[in-house]
Amino acid sequence: MNFRKKFPLLDYLAMTIGAILMAAGISGFLIDAKVVPGGVTGLAMSIHYLTNGSLPVGLTIWLLNLPLYFWGVRELGKRFGVRTFYGFTVSSFLIDFFRGDIPLFKNIRIQNLPSIQNLLQTDFLFSIIISAVLVGAGVGIIFKFKGSTAGTDIVAAIMQKHYGLKPGQAIMITDFVIISLAGIVIQLKHLSVEKPALVLTFYALFLLFISTRIMDIIIDGFDYARMATIISDKAEEISKLIMYDFSRGATALKSRGLYKNVEREVIVTVVALREVSRLTEAVKSIDPNAFVVIHNVHEVLGEGFRRRI
Repeated sequence: MNFRKKFPLLDYLAMTIGAILMAAGISGFLIDAKVVPGGVTGLAMSIHYLTNGSLPVGLTIWLLNLPLYFWGVRELGKRFGVRTFYGFTVSSFLIDFFRGDIPLFKNIRIQNLPSIQNLLQTDFLFSIIISAVLVGAGVGIIFKFKGSTAGTDIVAAIMQKHYGLKPGQAIMITDFVIISLAGIVIQLKHLSVEKPALVLTFYALFLLFISTRIMDIIIDGFDYARMATIISDKAEEISKLIMYDFSRGATALKSRGLYKNVEREVIVTVVALREVSRLTEAVKSIDPNAFVVIHNVHEVLGEGFRRRI
């Protein structure tokens, strides 16, 4: 039986850990740095700045997400169910919890930690990188365990359904508009003295790029393996090399070259990242004219490779 199906509460524990990381990045660094991420979080931060901090960011995120959540349930069905509600509710609560905006927890305020204050004042770029890693890893963990932070994800899915717009394009357009809007708010309110609003906007775009890359790594996994497709007249000899010298499985596919109309076997195998150069050199020594294509692989389940969650 699948371990996660047997103990579904572990998924919620993992989503909580993800929410903690995400909230720490936003509460500890981004709000005071005036570097606004995209999505509903960025919109909530803009409202927070417009109201001179009277509306807590986490509460605003939750209030903005609530109608989006019900809209998503109506338009897209049960896929936006309990896990989505849990994801954006816990992350919203933790953002205000870490900033001391929750009654009875006023003394938390991680943004006042000396180490965070020092980073924001002396190494602003590094503080943005840290926050990007925290936010990207946090959201990635939530997505990895089938949760969601709602927000622009719902908007993107609905736009894809009704207008055929790809989710990535919809999210990119929405985030760009929100980041630009935040830059205008910061400029009009004169919130940043040390750095111009345009510079903070560039930092926000940099944050968006780093966090999405980290998110992809968490969801898809590190590039720990490669798949090789090998076309050669010496397919049998190469397949024996793979099986006996590399101790890897290989599959022979029947194929026909269209240019010369020649039938031959195509060898497909998956090797560890460290074995790629040795494999290409070994294939070259057998057949210098072999055609080898190396593909990135993120998820490999089976004998010889570690099992992923």
